[in-house]
Amino acid sequence: QVQLAESGGGLVQPGGSLRLSCAVSESFFSINAMGWYRQAPGKQRELVAIIISSVGTNYADSVKGRFTISRDNAKNAVYLQMNSLQSEDTAVYYCYVLGRRMATMTISPYWGQGTQVAVSS
Repeated sequence: QVQLAESGGGLVQPGGSLRLSCAVSESFFSINAMGWYRQAPGKQRELVAIIISSVGTNYADSVKGRFTISRDNAKNAVYLQMNSLQSEDTAVYYCYVLGRRMATMTISPYWGQGTQVAVSS
């Protein structure tokens, strides 16, 4: 069972920063994409940022210039540095991996359990 362990969420004041981390529990034969989605109360889950292998990164317009996604292949991890946080960024943030596991050799999506980010004064 693949586990995506997220950490780094919490409560922060507007204008503050947080860094989310996601560690994948097992090695993949190949990873097509790693990224972050979020879901605010009463809203649909939306893409925040994603790294698509051999293509590049993509950000939601609402976070461009404030959030930075990065990946550490050696640690099988993905990070999201969030700066200048706003109340509109309040949501549960989910780690996402699309890849081919060694055990199955099929390309499938995997999700973390989510970490809460709350931006409030």
